[in-house]
Amino acid sequence: MRSTTLAVVLGLVMSPAAGQAASTGPRHVPSPDWADQIIYFVVTDRFDDGDSRNNDQGAGEFGRGERDKYNGGDFRGLERRIDYIRTLGATTVWITPPVANQWWDLTSQTSGYHGYWAANFTEVDRHLGTLADYQQLAGALHQAGLYLVQDIVVNHTGNFFAYDSTRDTADPARGFHLNPGSRPVTAPTQSPFDRNDARLRAHRRAGIYHWTPDLTDVTDSRQEWTYQLSGLDDLNTENPAVRRALRQSYGYWIREVGVDGFRVDTAFYVPPEFFADFRFATDRRAPGMDRVARQTGRRSFLSFGEGFALDRPFSDVQARKIERYRHGSNGTNGLPGMLNFPLYGTLTDVFARGRPTAELGDRIERMMSVHGRPHGLPTFVDNHDVDRFLAGGSVPALKQSLLAILTLPGIPTFYYGTEQGFTEPRAAMFPGGFASGGRDHFDPKAPLYRFLQAAIALRRGNPVFSRGKPTILQQNAAASGALAYRVTHEVTSALVVFNSSDRESLIDNLATGAAAHTRLEPLFGVDLPAPPATVGPDGALTLKLPARAGWVWRFTSPDESAPSVPASLTLDPGGTEVVTNDFTVSGQAWGVSNFRLVVDGDIASATTVTPDPDGRWQAQIATSRWYNPEVQHHVVAWNEAARVVSARRGFRVGRPWKLLAEVDDPAGDDRGPRQTYRYPTHPTYGDHRQMDIRRLRAFGNGGSLRLDLTMNQVTAGWRPQNGFDHVAFSIFLEIPNRPGGVTALPFQNAVVPAGMRWHLRLRAHGWSNARYSSLGAASQADGTAASPAAEIRTDLAPNTVSFILPAEALGELTSLTGVKIYATTWDYDGGYRALRPEAEAFVMGGGSESDPRVMDETPVLTLP
Repeated sequence: MRSTTLAVVLGLVMSPAAGQAASTGPRHVPSPDWADQIIYFVVTDRFDDGDSRNNDQGAGEFGRGERDKYNGGDFRGLERRIDYIRTLGATTVWITPPVANQWWDLTSQTSGYHGYWAANFTEVDRHLGTLADYQQLAGALHQAGLYLVQDIVVNHTGNFFAYDSTRDTADPARGFHLNPGSRPVTAPTQSPFDRNDARLRAHRRAGIYHWTPDLTDVTDSRQEWTYQLSGLDDLNTENPAVRRALRQSYGYWIREVGVDGFRVDTAFYVPPEFFADFRFATDRRAPGMDRVARQTGRRSFLSFGEGFALDRPFSDVQARKIERYRHGSNGTNGLPGMLNFPLYGTLTDVFARGRPTAELGDRIERMMSVHGRPHGLPTFVDNHDVDRFLAGGSVPALKQSLLAILTLPGIPTFYYGTEQGFTEPRAAMFPGGFASGGRDHFDPKAPLYRFLQAAIALRRGNPVFSRGKPTILQQNAAASGALAYRVTHEVTSALVVFNSSDRESLIDNLATGAAAHTRLEPLFGVDLPAPPATVGPDGALTLKLPARAGWVWRFTSPDESAPSVPASLTLDPGGTEVVTNDFTVSGQAWGVSNFRLVVDGDIASATTVTPDPDGRWQAQIATSRWYNPEVQHHVVAWNEAARVVSARRGFRVGRPWKLLAEVDDPAGDDRGPRQTYRYPTHPTYGDHRQMDIRRLRAFGNGGSLRLDLTMNQVTAGWRPQNGFDHVAFSIFLEIPNRPGGVTALPFQNAVVPAGMRWHLRLRAHGWSNARYSSLGAASQADGTAASPAAEIRTDLAPNTVSFILPAEALGELTSLTGVKIYATTWDYDGGYRALRPEAEAFVMGGGSESDPRVMDETPVLTLP
């Protein structure tokens, strides 16, 4: 392959070497309309092993079934599964970087199986096969009518060098050292990236790299664009020589393999203006990617970047940063697409964690207003850099999230294994691979496969979803429940309605925008088919939604025979906007003997009301379930049989929190059970001792519980969605008089203190937030994911992280007396971080893999 590398550096176009097999399908095909495509994303090493001869390259990098080593997936394995992907309904396959990688890094005890640690941008990694195998795969995909997206990296290479604490910004050689634990090479093998030794004057003058240490603060753009990300050597993408070499390298894959698009890893870590050059450079020997694509017959080459950034509710700061990378420096020449991380985060919050559906309604509206061409944003519900959805969410919640991205603008992107119910981020689909359970997972009869197949068919069969514009019609500001939006394209309109609650919900007075008595033709339903429906004489719709419903209709013609409604219900106007206790509502009823008073759409908690003979009525609203005075609640009177509902009346609840109990925890005891543990060595941990608990306080508000954990220091240098990083909280609650309960701390190699059994568990770090019941929990099992999760509030000034559990999450307790609380800290990244004798960049030190993963813990706090 060395001759291939030389040819690319010289800007020549290569043909397959003698003896290489020609592809059975076309290498170059015209570009599709990407808004109509469905992407299936594969970590190649974990997908299927089609040729065991290339598995072990002898560098200690291969370990069948081991999480951090090569497992054996390759191009031939992927090729033989094309029918599995196509039958699902996907039209495009996105693969992780196929380039020659740093295979093994002794300093981190991990391998480059994922492809993001390049040693040569123009060679195929031998674990995956040969150039001919890659060409064969591309041709087979094209022959099957599918397209190929290759993951690429322009920000960094592998971890070949580092700096120690003696680094001097004026002298790049000071504190510099090559990584002696890199296998099979200690420097990239491709020019000019092989000029990576800052101790050599010629290498320093070439300026191929930023001679920088590890990134410690992503909010500092200078660090973000020039420092090393987790030890990966940062390329000087401002250097014309680097830009030229990257264009030569990636143009090669378009010409010689026939890739149809690129996903750009870590796009945020290079300046936005880089991408105009990368796409449109006119250099004849190293043209931009869009120009190379046009030379091969592609008029719409897909390029989309990764900008890992999640927005907090009702905010679009990160969405606007994403959009800046699409506009580039001159407003037009950025990346056509960026992964829609803000939508991903809100989908998870609403469907998996039970946040109010108004958060998703707002996110959709911001998506449409912030982003020009939102249909070019790939959307997703999980991928290789985040927890699997099912690690903290239920199967019904996953189905709702999948249906949402299939009915909203964007390019729906599905991560391999989601259709098989995977919970591990990088589990293998083939027997013997990591977390495979020793069996094959290519099951087209699996329930989630069949669901996703049908949902994809809905989108592909109705262009209104790939081309249309959504309009939010109704949402719930107070809790999980109803969300409705209308999608319109040209003369076609569809209605999409969700109930994100685990209980029945009412969607009331939904102003559909349709003509009186317009019929709704059912198109799709999550688990239960959507029922036929007809809007009222005012174009409004009221429906009872089953738990976790997801229904889709097409608007059709009016029903002229629709009957009139002889009954009516009214609510008297409200008084005080904010109430501090239970209060009374009243109104008038005609034509009904009774009805239900429904608050926030929650039918299960509705009160049945019987009017007096004159139709007057009044009823009391209990407020013990609500704690946030900023939330707008609503109440309606509803009779299902008579198909009548009142107008809404809004109110807010401002009940005070009451301190129930507290306990202090000693400073500096965040060193594990035997006081031997040490923090990871990455500089972002510093001496902040983020896992040191100083105090636990418990507050009550009716049936809701707030837990305030005051820490030694809260840091947020990685821009975490929840406001804190480098600590994961695992909090366990025992509910008095509740049967069952578990003593094991899942995946922490520990048990709760003597005399306690937990029924409810919270697990949260900066980017995740899950609640589990003890049902099915064990030392190696989380338990059953439950909704709603806790609301998290972080206050950096007093170094306090608060977890608020609404009454619903606690099971509507009449009293919090006797509840036991136990909290622990560790760190988490797709799983609790490893513990070894010696601390490493992101590995805890001072113990072994079998020791408890508990850095600090509180005493058990029992509420009086």
